[in-house]
Amino acid sequence: MPRYVALLRGINVGGNNIIRMTALKACFEKQGFADVVTYIQSGNVLFTASASGAAKLAVAIESALAATFNYKASIVLRSQAEMRAIVAGAPAGFGTRPDKFRYDVIFLKAPLTAAAALEDMPMKPGGDQAHAGRGVLYFSRLIAKATASRLGKVVAMAMYKNMTIRNWNTTTKLLHMLDAV
Repeated sequence: MPRYVALLRGINVGGNNIIRMTALKACFEKQGFADVVTYIQSGNVLFTASASGAAKLAVAIESALAATFNYKASIVLRSQAEMRAIVAGAPAGFGTRPDKFRYDVIFLKAPLTAAAALEDMPMKPGGDQAHAGRGVLYFSRLIAKATASRLGKVVAMAMYKNMTIRNWNTTTKLLHMLDAV
């Protein structure tokens, strides 16, 4: 049976849409998903589904979350195979210098494409770098110039509603957890 990770947007941030992980896990189990595990408070839910069809699955999950937690739910859903491809497809050297760079994976939700997101992504020359991947942007920024990074400006942009950001450590940990079941 297919394994997935649901990356929830906009929960447990700034005191908004507070959802306990035990309640989130119960919501997924109530939908009939198996092997449900949550990872950290930012809303990462790993699960096994008896049926495939990611687009329909995402809509059903958003509907269940909205009904259960009374908020406008939005998720980015990735299969185990997609997560493997995302980690394997990182640019050469991405994630290897945590002493010098902060690394993030920006997960994109259709209809937003990596090419369109990259074109509009605000970046500080000499500090920020972004590379398009399949359904993601790989974003790095120099720690020494982190306060000058323009990544924070994406929150005010229209495309932000179709993305969610996880750091590289979280991304690789989610893949490890998907593969462990």
